[in-house]
Amino acid sequence: MGVRRLERSARRALDGLNQQLAAGLLATAAAPALAAVVDQHAAAVRDILTVGVESGAAVAGIVLLAGYAQGVQDHLRDRGIQLAVPTDTAGWLTASWFHVRLLAVCALAKNLHHSRPVTDLA
Repeated sequence: MGVRRLERSARRALDGLNQQLAAGLLATAAAPALAAVVDQHAAAVRDILTVGVESGAAVAGIVLLAGYAQGVQDHLRDRGIQLAVPTDTAGWLTASWFHVRLLAVCALAKNLHHSRPVTDLA
């Protein structure tokens, strides 16, 4: 698969995840505590992708983020866990680690041009 095609595919995957978790992104605006937790998760994901991925600097950030999100979703699927996505702020305030981690990936992706490295988010 060509680089641009891979980046487009990654963007589509993250756009779909973003649509699923849209209520969470809105909840972060209404709940500063949730926004702080999402920021902490985003920092951890950024660190994992910049420090913990060999040759990560050579891969577009959007591709790394999509791969990370897919890994989280695969982990859940392998264990037979289905996430019920909260639909309101109260639900997001008690959301699982997995929910918040995926929400953090969406927040990072929103601020990243598809061909830029994840380090541009630092």
